[in-house]
Amino acid sequence: MVRIGAMDFALGGGELDMGHTAIIGAMKKTSPAPDPASPGGSAKPSVKGKKVNKAWLHDHINDPYVKLATREGYRARAAYKLKEIDETFGLVKPGQLVVDLGCTPGAWSQYLRRRMSPQGAAVGEMNGTIIGLDLLPMEAIEGVHFIQGDFREAEVLAQLEVALGGQQADLVVSDMAPNLSGISSADAARIEYLVELAIEFAQNHMKPEGALVAKVFHGGSYNDVVQRFKAAFRTVKPFKPKASRDRSSETFLVGLGLK
Repeated sequence: MVRIGAMDFALGGGELDMGHTAIIGAMKKTSPAPDPASPGGSAKPSVKGKKVNKAWLHDHINDPYVKLATREGYRARAAYKLKEIDETFGLVKPGQLVVDLGCTPGAWSQYLRRRMSPQGAAVGEMNGTIIGLDLLPMEAIEGVHFIQGDFREAEVLAQLEVALGGQQADLVVSDMAPNLSGISSADAARIEYLVELAIEFAQNHMKPEGALVAKVFHGGSYNDVVQRFKAAFRTVKPFKPKASRDRSSETFLVGLGLK
């Protein structure tokens, strides 16, 4: 098994699904690289880089799912990926215990919280339990128990056990993604490792009849990842939501019922 450092995890990544404000802020704060040809090595913006950044930001701001997320109060467009998956497979039900792996910035947890509200509300009454885990901090979401840390570590695992209260999850969702290096063999290993972590988590903390949703990527490790899912679940369904960008290699695997 490949071991990678905890900070190699870019949880919720793959399509840069951080919050809308964070994305725009990051773009504004990006400093140009120093130009060694200029006196004193002063910074000189790259024309090509500026054009790419502006083009990407323009596409992002005008993305229909970004606009919809902003209008409906979701922190990221990723909420609509889980929404499509849920509507297709009927996974989320009031009264469930759901664990959200790689939950920051919180869009999936927001969607889950609304699904467990009698009125579909972001606040107020809620029927169910949501536990979110991530290495990165997350702004609080009413009704969501957030644990910051690496769930492979004993201290974080102990916090999770307390939050579970002796119960097992009905549903585990994972939007975890690695920092991609561009080296196909290394990236394939990192992707496969994260999926293995999600599967092992489900096997240890989920009911036998439960379901796991995990982000995967088409590429060198895809077939191996699918086989790993098939070895763990009675039914495995691949699904690419319309909310996933066409150019993205991401897709999702849904595992139903542990073997």
